[in-house]
Amino acid sequence: MTSTNSGMASANSGMASTGSRLAVDGLIDDPGTRIIVCCGSGGVGKTTTAAAIGLRAAERGRKVVVLTIDPARRLAQSMGLTELDNTPRVVKGVTGNGELQAMMLDMKRTFDEVVLAHAEPERARAIMENPFYQSLSAGFAGTQEYMAMEKLGQLRAAEEWDLIVVDTPPSRSALDFLDAPNRLGSFLDGRVIRILTAPAKVGGRSAMRFLNAGMGLLTGTLGKIFGAQLLTDVQTFVSATDSMFGGFRERADRTYQLLKAPGTAFLVVAAPERDALREAAYFVDRLAADRMPLAGLVLNRVHSTGAPQLTAERALAAAEALDDNGSEHSSPEAELLAAGLLRLHAERMQIMGRERRTRDRFVSVYPDVPIVEVAALPGDVHDLDGLRAIGERLSGAA
Repeated sequence: MTSTNSGMASANSGMASTGSRLAVDGLIDDPGTRIIVCCGSGGVGKTTTAAAIGLRAAERGRKVVVLTIDPARRLAQSMGLTELDNTPRVVKGVTGNGELQAMMLDMKRTFDEVVLAHAEPERARAIMENPFYQSLSAGFAGTQEYMAMEKLGQLRAAEEWDLIVVDTPPSRSALDFLDAPNRLGSFLDGRVIRILTAPAKVGGRSAMRFLNAGMGLLTGTLGKIFGAQLLTDVQTFVSATDSMFGGFRERADRTYQLLKAPGTAFLVVAAPERDALREAAYFVDRLAADRMPLAGLVLNRVHSTGAPQLTAERALAAAEALDDNGSEHSSPEAELLAAGLLRLHAERMQIMGRERRTRDRFVSVYPDVPIVEVAALPGDVHDLDGLRAIGERLSGAA
């Protein structure tokens, strides 16, 4: 594992010293913390971490909304909700003086909301009925990330919550929303879009003849791939939304700056495994490169034992002694059970050793990144009590 960004130290100036512990309660209790973004690879408990942070913050007095961009339903289930959609829903069963709401990004509905809010009714209807818009809003590359920026900006501007917790998609796409403004701008300002919309903007048969003569190969290829109707649909769409494009980019740029501003904290979530921590290193480097405020690393599902003094070697030796010699004071069944338990303990100690070495390699490269280790629960998290247990581990109370 190697660091790919020499500016790590300067980007994270003000962090605690080497080997520091991430103080999650201090982070969520600080009224200046307004946005927490949880990012990480898939399968590391990122969604559960976001939900647990949201619940703990609410039960400590904050008014919180958890926004998940991941379409998985785990967040709704753990919060006792039958479903999540684009509208924040109140989570019942929260104790204390705070409040918790949760929602899941609906990409198309968010796009529709933007159109309805920034276009006259007749033009909005024409846009939403346009086939190109329907394809763009339903799954065009980058649309989900851009709409996540739109939704985050909407939530922050509403000033209805004093803490927003964002659960991002898994893997490296979790940081794609950082590129959303430039990606959208590049698409809208791109040469192909300008060429395709030239007749609508210039007008006249001469312009169409020039387009066909100069770019016949391009339009013919696009027509074969997407259908002849595509050119007309794109021209109609861009003409109808031309006045909105600048607003799209301006709002995304404002949200991007909001993510860099004081009050925002990024948490990288990982498991104590080589691949997961390699992805975590990518996130740390990327956040440093973009000057995003990294709060620390949540190392999830860490194994522990109640008998750390009993090493794996000693446990295996004791198990072999029972197998070979037995004991005149116990039955064969008890000896078999004891030997099995000793081997299980030895296996756990070996796992703990691998996890510790993997963690130490990460720390050696990123000594200034605060870390909190969350011990693994015996079962899956499926309700508020499970989320509370995770929250206690995040805070160090358990």
